[in-house]
Amino acid sequence: MKKLLLASTITALLLTSVVTAPKVQAANIAKSVCEYVAADNKKRMRSFLKSNKLKIRKIFKGIQCNGQNLLQFAASKGSVKTGTLMISKLPKKTVSANLALINEESPLYGAANARVSS
Repeated sequence: MKKLLLASTITALLLTSVVTAPKVQAANIAKSVCEYVAADNKKRMRSFLKSNKLKIRKIFKGIQCNGQNLLQFAASKGSVKTGTLMISKLPKKTVSANLALINEESPLYGAANARVSS
């Protein structure tokens, strides 16, 4: 009888202790990434991506901030830290395809040009 009671108690505790994490909505991810790029907060952007198990190269094509891709948006906002992070993580093909979209006066243009030519 004691074994049955102990087994049922353990089973009940295991079933009630299972916690499921809510799935993050795509709109919330895009909004958060755009906010971190606009604020040029590289540290928070990296931790957000890591906690949601995301990579910049996987989400780059799907996120638009104010109708611009992430590199254009970073260049327009003057976000050098987050922009150079994205440039270093994206494939050279993607960076070279977006090089024409970045303003030549932006510091990101030099970083992107160096990445493409290396």
